[in-house]
Amino acid sequence: MSSGTRLAIAIVTAAVLFFVFSGTIGVLFWSDLTEAERQVLVPLISPRAGLIIAMVATGGAVVAMIIKTLFESYDVLPARLAEKAHLIVTTEPGRRLDEEGPGGVRELARVVNQLAEHRQVLQSDVEAQIRAGRESVEEEKNRLAALMSELTQSVVVCNLDGRILLYNNRARQQFRAMSDAPAVAGGGELIGLGRSIYTVFERGLISHALETLQTGLRKDVAQPVSNFVTTTRSGQLLRAQMAPVLSSRDGDERHLTGFILMLDNITRTFEAESRRDLLLHGATEGNRAALANIRAAVEMLDYDDLDPAMRERFVGVIKDEVQGMGKRLEEAAENFADTLKTRWPMEEMLGSDFVSAARGRIEASVGLPVKLEDVDGSLWLRLDSFSLLQALTYLASRLSDEFEIREVRLRLSEAGKMAHLDLIWSGQAMSTETVMNWELEPMQIGKESSPLTIRDVVERHDGEMWLEREKTRHRAFFRLLLPRAVPQDASETEQYLRGESRPEYYDFDLFRASENEHSLDDRLLSELRFTVFDTETTGLNPSEGDEIIQIGASRIVNGKLLKNESFEQLVDPKRELAKESAQIHGITEDMLVGQPDIDAVLPAFHAFAEDTVLVAHNAAFDMRFLQMKEERTGLRFDQPVLDTLLLSPLIHPNQESHRLEAIAERMGVHIVGRHTALGDAIVTGEVFLKMIPLLAEKGIRTLREAREAAEKTYYARVKY
Repeated sequence: MSSGTRLAIAIVTAAVLFFVFSGTIGVLFWSDLTEAERQVLVPLISPRAGLIIAMVATGGAVVAMIIKTLFESYDVLPARLAEKAHLIVTTEPGRRLDEEGPGGVRELARVVNQLAEHRQVLQSDVEAQIRAGRESVEEEKNRLAALMSELTQSVVVCNLDGRILLYNNRARQQFRAMSDAPAVAGGGELIGLGRSIYTVFERGLISHALETLQTGLRKDVAQPVSNFVTTTRSGQLLRAQMAPVLSSRDGDERHLTGFILMLDNITRTFEAESRRDLLLHGATEGNRAALANIRAAVEMLDYDDLDPAMRERFVGVIKDEVQGMGKRLEEAAENFADTLKTRWPMEEMLGSDFVSAARGRIEASVGLPVKLEDVDGSLWLRLDSFSLLQALTYLASRLSDEFEIREVRLRLSEAGKMAHLDLIWSGQAMSTETVMNWELEPMQIGKESSPLTIRDVVERHDGEMWLEREKTRHRAFFRLLLPRAVPQDASETEQYLRGESRPEYYDFDLFRASENEHSLDDRLLSELRFTVFDTETTGLNPSEGDEIIQIGASRIVNGKLLKNESFEQLVDPKRELAKESAQIHGITEDMLVGQPDIDAVLPAFHAFAEDTVLVAHNAAFDMRFLQMKEERTGLRFDQPVLDTLLLSPLIHPNQESHRLEAIAERMGVHIVGRHTALGDAIVTGEVFLKMIPLLAEKGIRTLREAREAAEKTYYARVKY
């Protein structure tokens, strides 16, 4: 029973008792009067009946106010203090009670604060001892995280249900590249802790590979593995090697508890190998018939009595076939150069190191002195160092041979997202035609030759090359535009170097999270996976045309809020923003220009939230916006939904406010990024995680119990 209901019952009861008491006194007083006294009293009372009734009513009101004051002091206030004291015990040991109310209540609050202080000191001591005991384990986990994050091969570890429990940074990048909507979702809908690997691979393929591992284990193979090649839904070709994750030995029997997938994207390699196969096939089969014709013609020419006209004809056959073979070989060489380009490795290299290597290479191969001029030592380049060194050496060689240049200089500078690498010389100018000829001819430096051209090398780097002149200094230079290396996830690396926690790419507790056959409604809240989300909109009336302008979400897996596995996207609403809404969320119309519309964003968010329970604060508002787009997009958000606005009164029925800020303050959740979609989603997620054990203490443990209890609260009546 809520405090409001109890107060109403107390006031009504007190008022009834007051009126009954007043009426009883009046009846007794009247019955004690004689007839003569009554005849004298009636004329005096009758004109003043209204005043008497008003006095009685005022007395009743005074009694009600007294009851209300006493009730708030000795019922509501202790109940609120009890709820806050419960938070001290469960989630917020640093919280303290306000010492307010009557003397006894104030004294009780003071004693509770003293006990809380004593408890916190003891708890801090215990936690310090636990931390000390976990240091070695944490160090091993950090080593694993660092190792997995820096591996160049994609690694994904799953339990037997196909739920991802570990992945490295390389895998995240590769899954992003496989996403159907990389510009919107960043591949976040494909990979994440607790997500299913079957969103990428067919279930039958994984099952077959697992059967192969099981067979190897039964045959007591020391290191059973299974290999397969498959295509992704975006058309890329993946080579996968599956290895088992085994439980600790139980006697001589090994149990399979999960599997490791090591993935390689072999799309380019396969295409290159296919082209080489076709090239070899063409070079052999295409010339086989020509060789047979030449052989036959040569045999005929051995006859001395061969007619001269016929001899000339056979010689013509030999010439034609030789020319055809030469043409096919030239085409094969050209195609081989193209195939060679696809195999070039691109690497990240400090620009000053590359310039130093180029200086040494030119001086050793060409014999030209090389000086360095204005080399930016902080630039990193993404390049194929071998082919680019060949190109610079080739240009220096041509300058030395044809223009008798006796010295060159190298310069490296920043150019936005690119870099300028200049090969500078003083002396005779050259024509644009000469530059083009040098670009298109296969490179040859002394006895060293390459089927590649300068243009091939430049195009491989997605760059450009041109000739410029410095008239004032009587110099000219070749300028190569090259890509700078932009380290991916640099912020994560910086966090790690500063000693902050690494991104959560693993959770071995998921090995125990095997799927049960019962429905979601019967699952414990602590077992479920959640997507906590929030929207920012143009206004508050979805039925009147207001639209979503931002969606933010994060995931909860195995009782952890995975802030790094988030979804955040601005949306072009195709309409004007209300000034009032812009003042709340800070999103302006300029920020929405060029952003994708809801038809592009919603499918990506739907995939991100798939197979999870949705959680939001005032979820009816956000869900209404999503549901109004279902018919147009063909998507249905039919998964269960939990609302922290409805769950809060179940935990703290005596608190006055259940706004997100008030709940966060009560539970000690620090608010960052309020009124941004992702910021609100993260705050809601942290609040929800603290609610789960408090709900369990109220007997609300499963999803069904939470939904049924929430539907009975007052706020469940709000509709949009």
